[in-house]
Amino acid sequence: MYSIRYAALALVFSLPQLIQAQEQKQGFLEDSSLSVINRNFYFNREFRDPDAAQKYRAEWAHGILARFESGYSQGRIGFGLDAYAALGIKLDSGSGTYGTGVLPVDGDGQPEDEFTYAGGAVKARFSETELKIGDVIPTAPVFATASTRLFTSTARGLQVVSKDIADLSLDAGYFTAIRDGSGSTNRDGSIDLTYAGHVDAPSARYIGGSYPMSERLSVSLYGANLEDVWDQYYANILYALPLAGDAALTFNFNVYDSRSEGKELAGEINNLAWSLSAAYSVGAHTFTLAHQQVNGDTPFDYILMDGINPGDSIYLANSSQYSDFNSPNESSVQARYDIDMAAYGVPGLVLMARYIKGDIDGSGYLGSDGPYGYAAASGKEWERDLEARYVVQAGPAKDLSLRVRYASHRGAGGDVDELRLISEFPIEIF
Repeated sequence: MYSIRYAALALVFSLPQLIQAQEQKQGFLEDSSLSVINRNFYFNREFRDPDAAQKYRAEWAHGILARFESGYSQGRIGFGLDAYAALGIKLDSGSGTYGTGVLPVDGDGQPEDEFTYAGGAVKARFSETELKIGDVIPTAPVFATASTRLFTSTARGLQVVSKDIADLSLDAGYFTAIRDGSGSTNRDGSIDLTYAGHVDAPSARYIGGSYPMSERLSVSLYGANLEDVWDQYYANILYALPLAGDAALTFNFNVYDSRSEGKELAGEINNLAWSLSAAYSVGAHTFTLAHQQVNGDTPFDYILMDGINPGDSIYLANSSQYSDFNSPNESSVQARYDIDMAAYGVPGLVLMARYIKGDIDGSGYLGSDGPYGYAAASGKEWERDLEARYVVQAGPAKDLSLRVRYASHRGAGGDVDELRLISEFPIEIF
């Protein structure tokens, strides 16, 4: 098993030599790139609830991801290839402290000492329309794989992105499986839900796009189907208002409408969730206020990677490090402050602090033994997040990023303190 995995990893590193040995049309090689990303991830979560079954989770791992992206062959329709290989190494995961989703576990439930996997996609381009088939990384607000652990997750299927119509960006996808990439290396992983848990949807599809109505106003619309689970619709309105000097005011409105369909694998769902934020920026400072509202007796839910790590397809303003503030009929408010330290002589350093408070009413959920039974209660919650990120601006370590994320959460959903230390160093080989 390991010999096959290491062979796959070696294949990606040797791709430039393999390709140069073949006579390819101009464009396939000249527009190709090979990069290697080193990512180091420490995750520490402490449960403050005295009745919690597990009091403490901590894992530390290092990941190396090699990614090759070819250009396109010449001709009316150009063809290309994307390929990647990943190597993950456990640095620390003590007895009883695993379960952060940073490392996969073996058959005995213990974290793997190391793991590897590889994948790729073939692609074709016609004019400004690109088709990819294989392992891809969708980022649509209704279907986005995760990027919050050691490696970014991938989805198996096809994706079409088109910019043939002036200013209009279109995106469509159809997927049948997910590879989590950190907590699991299974290429045939199930498409599940973050809060309902394991539903194993047979497929997921979406279509949508974004369009700038003017220099200040842009809109996005998407529709998605998670087979036998739901139909989901999403809209976004982004409006930027310049003010005097270097000041600006930006409004960001997001709304999701989710309704169960087919076999209703997650039960009956009728959920409308929206958020509105207003960000005032002046110089190095940005002050943000946000309100988020969930209307429905189930949580606003989104995809989960093979039953392990949540995806990124939640664009609501109050989705934060630990909680999404998306419980049944939950109303939440946020206050946030960002500062870019470049204005004070430290380019590359950005600091953030935010506080979110929510009120939940889950009393309307009737299926207390159903997939959302745990949410059938009322309560309050709050979260405080602190974050610092620094990117080296010059020298041998240029583009090295160092990130510290700390969160404290109390109330419904658990009393938790969480620390994440993340470093990432990309190397562009060509």
